[in-house]
Amino acid sequence: MMNGHCEVTSQASKDFPLNRKLEEVDPEIYDLIKHEKKRQLRGLEMIASENFTSVAVLQALSSCLHNKYSEGLPGVRYYGGNEYIDQVEVLCQQRCLEAYGLSPEEWGINVQPYSGSPANFAVYTGIVEPHGRIMGLDLPDGGHLTHGFFTPTKKISATSIFFESMPYKVNPETGLIDYEKLLETARLFKPKLIIAGISCYSRHLDYARFRTIADEVGAYLMADMAHVSGLVAARVAPSPFPYCDVVTTTTHKTLRGPRAGIIFFKKGIKARIDGKPPVMYDLENRINQAVFPGLQGGPHNHAIAGIAVAMKLAKEPEFIQYQQQVVANAKCLANGLQEKGYKIVTGGTDNHLCLIDMRSVGLNGSKAERVLELVGIACNKNTVPGDKSAMNPSGIRLGTSALTTRGLIEEDFVQVVNYIHKALIIAKEALVISGPKLVDFKRVLIEDEKIAAQLRDLEEEIGNFAIKFAMPGLPEF
Repeated sequence: MMNGHCEVTSQASKDFPLNRKLEEVDPEIYDLIKHEKKRQLRGLEMIASENFTSVAVLQALSSCLHNKYSEGLPGVRYYGGNEYIDQVEVLCQQRCLEAYGLSPEEWGINVQPYSGSPANFAVYTGIVEPHGRIMGLDLPDGGHLTHGFFTPTKKISATSIFFESMPYKVNPETGLIDYEKLLETARLFKPKLIIAGISCYSRHLDYARFRTIADEVGAYLMADMAHVSGLVAARVAPSPFPYCDVVTTTTHKTLRGPRAGIIFFKKGIKARIDGKPPVMYDLENRINQAVFPGLQGGPHNHAIAGIAVAMKLAKEPEFIQYQQQVVANAKCLANGLQEKGYKIVTGGTDNHLCLIDMRSVGLNGSKAERVLELVGIACNKNTVPGDKSAMNPSGIRLGTSALTTRGLIEEDFVQVVNYIHKALIIAKEALVISGPKLVDFKRVLIEDEKIAAQLRDLEEEIGNFAIKFAMPGLPEF
């Protein structure tokens, strides 16, 4: 032992062939990673589900924890040699509970899901019988695939294949969840589980209202807070925990951790009935066994360590300030675009994202996404209320988490709005030349000399703007 740390190097490791660096072993992959780093550095990452994680998390992800198999839970593994892995996982569990102010007597947690979609499916597997009924926000209205999306002709998500799903909707005029219609549908459908969660919905969810509806129809209530988990941890968005039986989340979006998922589940007394023993929650074993051995093998211990690091960082004052700035930047973005004539679904935002209905300026989501991509602004096409097809959506989704990580504040987002507006003006010019077909539009963006020159100039301007802001990462990348 040296200075309280284990000596973990050996003379034999110096020239060990597997210790060669990536640039030596595989220069092709190394070069592609460097190109991607340059793209991120010189671009404006505005995909709402993306963020830049910390060097500390990246170090955990690239550590020797990756080498270890540890099927099972701490203390009850199916492999030996897990003394330190157990400590890592237990520490991660404790930090997750602490980050959200939860009591270990009232809440349990599983930190092993590989990501958010497996976490959701494990919950359904554990507490909803095969072909049992679930209700989630419809994908075209801002929900997620794993909340049960299907079309009139095809079951798209595995959730809709193995379970019977019924979507609830937003009001097409306001873009806000229609809670009265949700209650009416739930009374008829009688779901086993209601999901309060979003993928592209810019307003706070009314968890108390969800709880009332779930209680009336005898359903479990699950929150999928993947998009807002960082905001919840920083107490700048409502917490689902006082109202829900289960809460799932990814750890890489607003939480700024590794790409992984976690499941929180209620423990202890569920209900008291006069003259009878209390009714207890029985979620712990059902969910844990659904994760393993039900759906997964060995957990990714390096990711679990990364979650632990992210949860520690989530308790620092800087993290709270960061999340406050994320929301302030999103409001600035939405207001700025509205001032330039763009329609923002729901009229604004409470969180880290906003949804722009491109029909308000004669474009659609696919065309807007492509032209923004060519100038270095990464976003995604997205359905808006009233859309019939997720493959031909009318909107784009923009988020502020990643750029806020790089240090942009409101005055910088004023400039970002200007760049978006400039790019979309060029898109409308291209549309006049190309006509309505997407394939012709994409061709004009590349082949028309005037349009292509405008895009190159704007890309260079945006790159010179973006590179002024720092970005976390390992020095070699």
